[in-house]
Amino acid sequence: MRNRGFTLLEVMIALAIVGLLAAVSVPAGARFYASMQYRAAVADLVAVLSSARHKAVRDGAVRDVTINPRTKEVSLQGAVTRLPADLGLSISSGAALNTADSGVIRFYPEGGSSGGEISLVLPGRAGVRVVVDWLIGGITQEDYALN
Repeated sequence: MRNRGFTLLEVMIALAIVGLLAAVSVPAGARFYASMQYRAAVADLVAVLSSARHKAVRDGAVRDVTINPRTKEVSLQGAVTRLPADLGLSISSGAALNTADSGVIRFYPEGGSSGGEISLVLPGRAGVRVVVDWLIGGITQEDYALN
């Protein structure tokens, strides 16, 4: 009668294959997770800006979105959205509204805004520029590649 089971060689080959698959899939999974965080951060930023514009028009009052590149925080009326720490974040907006460490984009009741650009960059990869139009307060996003 023949023994049923695996030889040591077969077990070692199976373990080598599993180890190889793990070595390949873990870095890919980490990149996928970072990419998901990046896309969620862009969506969160656009949602806060859109909400500010909507609230300004609805309530007939000015609404400010404050963006702090150092702490990676975006705030509207006390509600703070934290973006992932490893993202590059920069803002270009009207100098009259900015503070020493934060940029401000103001939305007006008639639908316009102070305008500005916010850049989000995934380290070592492409980025997105969120543009807030000063005339109509429209919010658009443009992808760009790093040089």
